[in-house]
Amino acid sequence: MQPVNTQLSALTLDDIGGSTLPLKNFDPLNLAKFGSDETLLWMRAAELKHGRVAMIATTGYLINAAGIHFPGMLSSDISFESLSTMTPPDAWAAVPVAGKAQILATIFIAEVITESKGVHYMKGGPLPTMVFPAIDFSGVSEKTIAVKRDRELNNGRLAQLAIMSFISAHYIPGSVPTLAGAPFVGHF
Repeated sequence: MQPVNTQLSALTLDDIGGSTLPLKNFDPLNLAKFGSDETLLWMRAAELKHGRVAMIATTGYLINAAGIHFPGMLSSDISFESLSTMTPPDAWAAVPVAGKAQILATIFIAEVITESKGVHYMKGGPLPTMVFPAIDFSGVSEKTIAVKRDRELNNGRLAQLAIMSFISAHYIPGSVPTLAGAPFVGHF
């Protein structure tokens, strides 16, 4: 019996986009050569989704740290303003069970929708798109979409670093020297 070759046979990082100067195809751990074509596409889709979540988290962190919050009450005894004064773990603990269920159900539905659209990205279909709201890009050229996808990936990469920096700066004082003394760091 011949061993199964798990190296990529057809796809490379150049084929799936996302590399931009100054670090074109930056893959110091050679993760792109780990597994099959499907593995590489799965990792790119995961990077895209995690980047989108990190962009939302970073934006939410900065907005909340600036003191901006929804008006009114979340429940009969919890105001949005009170949540904005808590650390994220404490704020999550203060959200009623029904609210947590709604948040998790929305995430689950979004995942099911993106993973079940047409031909799956691991089988040659397009990478996951936004679920809410659905935007029609049919009139946009492939070249423009490729440039915007690279920008989205780069912004997501930066947002992942940003949110981890905020968390690190809060829990490990001095771990992110450039954030030392920033008014929003202690907020987390």
